[in-house]
Amino acid sequence: RALWLGGVEWPGEPGLAAHSDGDAVCHAICDAMFSAAGLGDMGSRFGTEDARFAEASGAVFIAETLAIVAASGFRVINVAVQVIANRPKIGSRRAELAATLSALVGAPVSVGATTTDGLGFTGRGEGVTAIATCQLSSS
Repeated sequence: RALWLGGVEWPGEPGLAAHSDGDAVCHAICDAMFSAAGLGDMGSRFGTEDARFAEASGAVFIAETLAIVAASGFRVINVAVQVIANRPKIGSRRAELAATLSALVGAPVSVGATTTDGLGFTGRGEGVTAIATCQLSSS
């Protein structure tokens, strides 16, 4: 399977195991938006038992999350997401990720990246972690 992170494909990189496309960056952004609005998390909204989201892209989850957050009276001011992985290397595509994610979210998204210096599953290149924060305003 293809690797999708931040709404873009990473050719030549192994994909992540998941019910959806496994886009850990988009998923972290959705969780940040839900959390900031006090609306739970992705698991409570888009569980793996929901066949509508089998193989769904991160963009689908962001659009669905934005609709729920907006219906609750909020709008996104900005998002920051940090990718923790030894691979893929984010630096050369950071601007592309930020532009793609900003377009999907409809607000500025900043992208940072770090490694764990070989420690843990991310350090061994076995997976990716993404952590995001979101600032909302009441509409």
